[in-house]
Amino acid sequence: MRAGDKAAVSALRTTLAALDNAEAVSVEETQLRGLALEQSPVGAGATEVARRELSEHSVVEMVKAEAAERLDAAAQLTAPAHAQRAARLRAEADVLLHFLDGSDAA
Repeated sequence: MRAGDKAAVSALRTTLAALDNAEAVSVEETQLRGLALEQSPVGAGATEVARRELSEHSVVEMVKAEAAERLDAAAQLTAPAHAQRAARLRAEADVLLHFLDGSDAA
């Protein structure tokens, strides 16, 4: 990817971050409360858990949602002062939708 393609880089970074967050396992607050210091887990990796694995369908839906979010935000930016930002959001959505073109056939 060219370094000058800022819209693509921005869209891919934020979408990858959203996918990474979706794979994270939530920590129950009850697990964190009420433990005395001497009862807390100790050692490297003592609190690590396996991440969730997203299905291909879930990933496609998340990418579609990211693209839709950008298109909705661009539609709300109607003032002439925001035209450049709206164009960038549309370009980011186009990048994400371009990646989905091949996955719909599968």
